[in-house]
Amino acid sequence: MAHPHILVLAGNARILEKAAKLGLRVTNFEKPGTFDPRTVPSCSQLHLFDFQNIRLVTELARTLHAADPFTRIVTHSEIGQVISGHLTTTLGLPGNGLDVTRTLHNKLALRELLNDKGLGPVPVARRTTREDLAAFVAAHGGAVVKPLMGSGSLGVRTVPSAAEVPEVWEWIDAHGVGEFMIEALLNGVELSVETYSDAGRHTVVAVTGKDTKDGVIEQGHVVPAPLTAQDTATVGAFTCAVLDAVGLVDGVAHTEIMLTAGGPRVIESHSRAGGDRISRLVELATGIDLEALPLQRAADPDFTVPVPVLRSAAAVQFLDVPPGLITGVTGVEEAETADGVRELSVRAEIGDVVRPVQWSDDRRGHVVVQAPTGAEAVRLAREVAGSITVRTTPVAEVPAPTMREVLAGAHEELDPFS
Repeated sequence: MAHPHILVLAGNARILEKAAKLGLRVTNFEKPGTFDPRTVPSCSQLHLFDFQNIRLVTELARTLHAADPFTRIVTHSEIGQVISGHLTTTLGLPGNGLDVTRTLHNKLALRELLNDKGLGPVPVARRTTREDLAAFVAAHGGAVVKPLMGSGSLGVRTVPSAAEVPEVWEWIDAHGVGEFMIEALLNGVELSVETYSDAGRHTVVAVTGKDTKDGVIEQGHVVPAPLTAQDTATVGAFTCAVLDAVGLVDGVAHTEIMLTAGGPRVIESHSRAGGDRISRLVELATGIDLEALPLQRAADPDFTVPVPVLRSAAAVQFLDVPPGLITGVTGVEEAETADGVRELSVRAEIGDVVRPVQWSDDRRGHVVVQAPTGAEAVRLAREVAGSITVRTTPVAEVPAPTMREVLAGAHEELDPFS
């Protein structure tokens, strides 16, 4: 009997190796600009092309499926979600179809759906004038401006008061944000809920705590989140209700939540595993590999979702590197051998120019640690990250790239259906 054949969109070497070890035959669609040669040994087929081109990806997937049918489509990439939904619907495969993935991919569509259903309603408006933005901020005590689509906090700005409206409006135009939404600024405890769904049944695998330093770009995460048992249960139940409302039936989901005084509210949700090494934190804390679950489901017809049990805690802390020209990097070797460190990445070479952080990919490194408690994991992660010194000297201000330039560098198209 042939091993199951799956289609993976933008699979990295780590995920594809997991698939191969499970005996899956993998066809991987990847963009030439993000190709990694390390993926080759794990693939039965590898197709390098712009898989966000709807006509091309549809025709190729249909042709390959007719010759050697896929059993499932798997992606953990942001840009692969709507393509996965489109192909799942087109080929009649089990999983989340296009309606589900497009709703999750479009933040305004998700917000309007949840507002219509009364699930943690949040005031929202589509792009409007600067005067209307000022009035929205005044009416709701603050706002968040964000593109309708995207990830990594790209193009997201908070507007805590009307005094910031002129500067934010100038930034919107200069940054080329384009179509955007405005919603009320939420206050509370920021979290994310990591789930796995099988045939519409949702399992809360972990709740992750976040540290954004009052901004929009995460500086750190911890599993488990520092919540009471009651708040953990409330947030989990709310997230499952959100996934039901969206119609998500299959696979991993990552739902960002603000636990406000009025209850939980969705920030955004994705039909993929969380970034920022959250999957690694969940694995260290519970033993459950979120990236592998959809692959295990594809490989084993008798697969059952494991019951999550916390056995430790884990945290990630991102390096805080001042903008400028890098002149020195110290402390990396010592940090690698520090107690509890499970992973360390530093992207800082002498001569590199560090820009102010505008989105998640601008961060220059991270450390992952494991410890008995969440508080200890956070303390240790911050301590180790702080022991790494990246020295910089000021340089002439470099114009911030526009959203179009950032997306081009990342080989992404926000809306392949536009």
